[in-house]
Amino acid sequence: MPPPPPSPSPSLPPHLLRHLNGRTLTTELLDPLIRSTSSSPSPSLSFSLFILLLRSALRPSHLTFPFLARAAARLSSPSLAAALHAHPLRLGLLPADLHVANSLVHAYAACAMPDRARRVFDEIPRPNLVSWNALLDGYAKCWDLHAARRVFARMPRRDVVSWSAMIDGCVKCGEHREALAVFEMMENAATKEEGGGGVRANDVTMVSVLGACAHLGDLERGRRVHRCLRERGFTLKLRLATSLVDMYAKSGAIREALEVFRAVPVESTDVLIWNAMIGGLAVHGMGTESVEMFQEMQRSGVAPDEITYLCLLSACVHGGLVDEAWMFFRMLEAQGLRPHVEHYACLVDVLGRAGRLEEAYGVVRSMPMKPSVSVLGALLNSCHLHGWVELGEVIGRQLVQLQPDHDGRYIGLSNIYAVARRWQEAKKARKVMEERGVKKVPGFSEIDVGRGISRFIARDKTHPGSAQIYGLLNLIAMEMKMKDDDAISDYICENC
Repeated sequence: MPPPPPSPSPSLPPHLLRHLNGRTLTTELLDPLIRSTSSSPSPSLSFSLFILLLRSALRPSHLTFPFLARAAARLSSPSLAAALHAHPLRLGLLPADLHVANSLVHAYAACAMPDRARRVFDEIPRPNLVSWNALLDGYAKCWDLHAARRVFARMPRRDVVSWSAMIDGCVKCGEHREALAVFEMMENAATKEEGGGGVRANDVTMVSVLGACAHLGDLERGRRVHRCLRERGFTLKLRLATSLVDMYAKSGAIREALEVFRAVPVESTDVLIWNAMIGGLAVHGMGTESVEMFQEMQRSGVAPDEITYLCLLSACVHGGLVDEAWMFFRMLEAQGLRPHVEHYACLVDVLGRAGRLEEAYGVVRSMPMKPSVSVLGALLNSCHLHGWVELGEVIGRQLVQLQPDHDGRYIGLSNIYAVARRWQEAKKARKVMEERGVKKVPGFSEIDVGRGISRFIARDKTHPGSAQIYGLLNLIAMEMKMKDDDAISDYICENC
C-alpha cells in the first residue's frame, strides 16, 4: 500500500493551509497558488509551495517555472535562480520552451548575473522580442552599458520596453546626454514610420527622460517633455508627477515644481513626491518654506522616511537653521529610524557653519559608524571658516590619507595652513600633491544658453564665444571699478 501524500507544510501561512487542507494535492491545484504568491508581498512562499509539490511526488508543469523565476527575480536571489534552473533542464524543457527560457533570462538578469542570462539566451533556438528585452534589461541594470549597446544594436526589432530599458540604462550609468539622444532616436523612428504609428514613449520612458533632464539641469528640454505629456494625453500618475517636480526643482524652476506638486490631490501623494518638493525647496535656499512643507506633509498623514529628514537637514544647512537641525535629527531617532552618515554630515555642516565647532566635533566623536569623507570634509570647511587650525590640521591630514588621489584634500589642508600663516607648510602640502601626480581638476559651470548647454572653466578660451564673453566681462569689471571709485570718493568727501 503506497504511503499517504504529505500534509501541507506548517511553514505555510494559515490562509494557504486552509485552502489546501483535506484536498488532494495536484500540480493543477498548486500552480495557481505559486503564480499568485510570486506576485505577492511574500514571493518566497512560491518556493515553499514548490517544495511541497516535489515532496508530493508531483511533476511540475511548464507553467510552474516562469512563476518561480518571477519570485526569484523579485527576491534578487542568485542561489534560488540557479537552483531553479536545474529543474526544467532535468525535465527537458530547455531550451525548447521559450516561455521558461525567457523567464530564466529575466531571473538571472534581475539577480545581477548577466553572464548566466546570456548563456541561457544563447541557447534559445529562435529568441523572440521578450528574450531580447530581458537580456538588454539585464545588462542595463548591471551597469554594463557597453554590452547593452551591443544587444540594442543587434535587436531585429524594438518595442517600447526595448527603448525604455536602453534609456534607463544610460541614466543609471550616468550617461544622461546619451539617454536623451536615444530618446530623440526613438521619437524620430516613430515619426518616420508610416502615419506616425511607430513606437511611442510610455510613462516608464518619460520618467527616465525626466531623470536625465534633472541631472543635466536642462530646463528647456524638461519643459518640452512636459509639453509632450500634455499633448499626448498622458495621465499624470504619481511617479510621473514626482519626476516632473524633481526635474523642475533641480533645474531652477521651483515655481513650476510647486505648480505640478499642487496639481496632485493630497490624498494621492506619497513620501517620494513630498521628498522631491522638500528637497527642491532646500536646494533653492528656501529653508523656512521647506520646514513649512514638512509640517504640511505631517498634516496630510504621510509618514516621513530617512530621505525626508535628510532633505530637511539639508534645508537647515542652506538656511542656517541650527536649532531646527537638532530638532529634526532627534525626530528621526524618535521615529525609530536610523541616522545614516549623510544625516550626520548635514548636522556637522550646519553646526560648523554657525561657529559651534566644539559641538560639531562632539557629534563626529559620538557617531556609531566611522566618519565618512563628507562628514570630515564638512568639519574641515568649518575649521577653515572659523580659524580652528589645530583641529583643521588633524582632519586635513586624515582626509589626505583617506583620499590620496583627491586634489581637494591637499588644497583643503594647504588652506588650513594659510589661515595660520604657516606658508611653508601650505606650500609643502601642494608640493606633495604634485609629487604624487595628483592634478587639480578645474571647476566649471554649465548654463543653458540658446537651447544648448555651455560649459565655462576659469581662464578657458576654448568656447566659441570667448572673445565676446571676455570683452563683456572686462566692460562689467570697468563699470564696477568706476562705481567703487565714485563711492570711495563720495565717502572721503563726506568725512573730510
